[in-house]
Amino acid sequence: MIEKLQTLISKEKLAQRVSEIASEIERDYQGKDIHFICVLKGGVVFMADLARAVHQNVYLHFMDVSSYGDSTESSGNIKILMDLDESIKDKHVIIVEDIIDSGRTLSVLKKVLLSRGPASLRICTLLDKPDRRVAQVDIDYTGFKIPDEFVVGCGLDYAQKYRNLDYIGILSFEEE
Repeated sequence: MIEKLQTLISKEKLAQRVSEIASEIERDYQGKDIHFICVLKGGVVFMADLARAVHQNVYLHFMDVSSYGDSTESSGNIKILMDLDESIKDKHVIIVEDIIDSGRTLSVLKKVLLSRGPASLRICTLLDKPDRRVAQVDIDYTGFKIPDEFVVGCGLDYAQKYRNLDYIGILSFEEE
């Protein structure tokens, strides 16, 4: 199989939208410390860009939550592989995701984090693929709504490849 890439969202459009989301977050959290929880590995590139664009106190936290493995579709089998290393009780928390597809991962993660007593909990995603949604997830900050295509870049991968692309590309496969 030959892997082919087609640009969906350019580097420039990504940078502009990250700046806009940062402004929305600053408006909503004026005078408050913000705790970003990055869902590894895909969310790390977006979270780093977003954190640099927010001009107030931002604390970075990481969780590793898996539902894909090396497949192109969510398995529905969600595992927390790495949990937070400190409490989020009474803190203003934003879950930062690379993409929300089926919604299974985020619906489970949100319940887990809400049980830990944050002052507030919101969800921020770079990409939203609503056509694939099977679990209800309310998204507070969305970069782009995208069609039902398999995408890579800006942290998103296929079998651990393509995370380093500075744009979002549609990955397709052709016979050799």
